[in-house]
Amino acid sequence: MPRPPASESDPGPIGQRVAVGLSRVGVALKAQAWTQAGPEGVTPTQAQALVVIKAAREGLRLDRLARQLGVTAPTASDAVAALVAKGFVRRERDARDGRAVALRVTPSGDDLARRVAVWPDFLARAVDALDESEAVVFLRGLVKIVRTLQEQGAIAPQRICVACTHFRPHVHVDPARPHHCAFVDAAFGDAALRLDCVDQAPATVAAAATIWARWSGAEAPARAEGGTS
Repeated sequence: MPRPPASESDPGPIGQRVAVGLSRVGVALKAQAWTQAGPEGVTPTQAQALVVIKAAREGLRLDRLARQLGVTAPTASDAVAALVAKGFVRRERDARDGRAVALRVTPSGDDLARRVAVWPDFLARAVDALDESEAVVFLRGLVKIVRTLQEQGAIAPQRICVACTHFRPHVHVDPARPHHCAFVDAAFGDAALRLDCVDQAPATVAAAATIWARWSGAEAPARAEGGTS
């Protein structure tokens, strides 16, 4: 019996298929952003910039905004100029460096940022198709992908738990909540991992490597220090 063509018998490396799937999700997000941005009078890039600026409690400098968005400085500058002209963003002196300029949202910008931040809800509803265990595995996978992209320099450093100085992986005996957040002094499990935590404090390179090894399983977990109630 003749063998079926390779394209029918071999689906190819799973990594490539996952990448294709993620690219399809990216297309859907981009299409949704354009559909929703128009009526609000902003472009998708301007909307993303607004959400990022709002999340920065102490203001955000332009170079940091460009890194967060993954765009060039001129592209970020154009988006900011449009947002300033529309009254959604203001420029002021950076409290940490009087020679620098920090970006902050205005009251109207804050209101718009709240609205545009929920645009990906359609994707969240799709993720709801996963059961709880699938969702946790998927979240762990996303954390690993984001962290790897960050290490490769493909994206700006993200405010993720597994790169935070407050994160203590596998220090509790409760398998449902083995980790500890020193910032809020509470135990939690992988289901509560964050990809964008406003309270994240970046760990040093050495500390981040140790945290990652313990969380990902590359290193034996530290001795558990008791259960949780």
